[in-house]
Amino acid sequence: MSVLMVKRSGDPGPNVPAGDVAPGKVAELKAFLERHTGNSAMVIPALQHAQAIFGYVPPEAMWLISERLSTPFARVYGVATFYAQFRLQPAGRRTVRVCMGTACHVRGAAGVLAAWSEALSVRPGETTADGDVTLEQVSCLGACGLAPTVMVDATTHGRLTPGRVKQVVAGLKK
Repeated sequence: MSVLMVKRSGDPGPNVPAGDVAPGKVAELKAFLERHTGNSAMVIPALQHAQAIFGYVPPEAMWLISERLSTPFARVYGVATFYAQFRLQPAGRRTVRVCMGTACHVRGAAGVLAAWSEALSVRPGETTADGDVTLEQVSCLGACGLAPTVMVDATTHGRLTPGRVKQVVAGLKK
C-alpha cells in the first residue's frame, strides 16, 4: 500500500483517505493519544495500540498518530513499515506462518512456502480474496526439531512437505 498525501496543520479530516474504520475505534485511539499529546517517543506504543484496536494499522490511524504526537507522517509511516510486527492491511480470520529459519530452510521450507502460496493463491504477507487466510513467512517458530514447520493459527504442523500442504489446506476449509 502506498500512501502519499500532503498533511497540513489542523484536524486530519480532509487529508485522511476515506476508509472503513469504525468511529468508536477511532475514538478509542484518540483517547489513548490524548494522554500522550506531543510525545513523539510514543510512536511505537501508539502504533501497537492502533493495531490492537483495528487488527492492523490503517492510514487514518497513522495520520492521527502523526498529528497528535506532533511527529511527521513520514516518520510514523517509516516506523510502521520498518517493523514486521505492524500490519498495514487487515489480516485474515486464520493465519498460516511458514518458518524460514535455518533448520526449516535446509529441510525444504522454500518448497513448502511455494506450495502454500500456490494453494491459497497469495504471496507471503497477503490475505486470500475472501479474507479467510493470511500467509506469513517468519524467521523462526522455535520448533526446529520438526522442520520444516508451519503454524496454522495455534496448531503446529511439523515435517511438512509440499505434497502434504494440500491436505492441511483441505482441513482449513472444513
